Amino acid sequence: MPVPIRRLFVALTLCCALVAGATACGSSEKTSSTKTAASAVAAAQEATPSPSTSAERQKFAKTRFVANAGLAAGATYQWIVKPWKAGKFKKGAHGRKLSLVKAGLAGAFAYNRLKAAQKNAQGDPLLSKALAPLTAGIASLKSLPSKLRKGDEGAASSFDDIINQVKDAGKSAGAEVKNKVPSTSQLTQG
Repeated sequence: MPVPIRRLFVALTLCCALVAGATACGSSEKTSSTKTAASAVAAAQEATPSPSTSAERQKFAKTRFVANAGLAAGATYQWIVKPWKAGKFKKGAHGRKLSLVKAGLAGAFAYNRLKAAQKNAQGDPLLSKALAPLTAGIASLKSLPSKLRKGDEGAASSFDDIINQVKDAGKSAGAEVKNKVPSTSQLTQG
């Protein structure tokens, strides 16, 4: 799993500070080496960027909401709604098993991204009010991938309805959500 360069840099800096502090102080000054380590950890925590005002936090919350909800909508449309409309989930349909596996993965991915979008929406008062009525609907999506595997065609319709409600809630809060189809590797990673 790739690690962001910022994390690698912080970890490398922290390790170097610990090694330098431990070798420079010797055995009689254990307290100063722990102070050096503590100051290195504090410096690493200060190095991570964070929004400074509540307006910036809200702006970033909307952006993250749009990205997460867009990925959920794209996955739902590409691997659940389109095959459902094409009749790929019906018994005896050509490629049914593969379609159901993809739909199950997409359903789990969409649920994960919608939960993340719901968490992001809590950073913006308007979005949190708009999404409040949809909490139960999003929670109900957790069981829908198993319903799809059993052949319940109403499950695909439920996914589509919840995604459309989330899109409408975002649009009413000024955060328009557009479908972004995730790659297959994103689906498998969750």
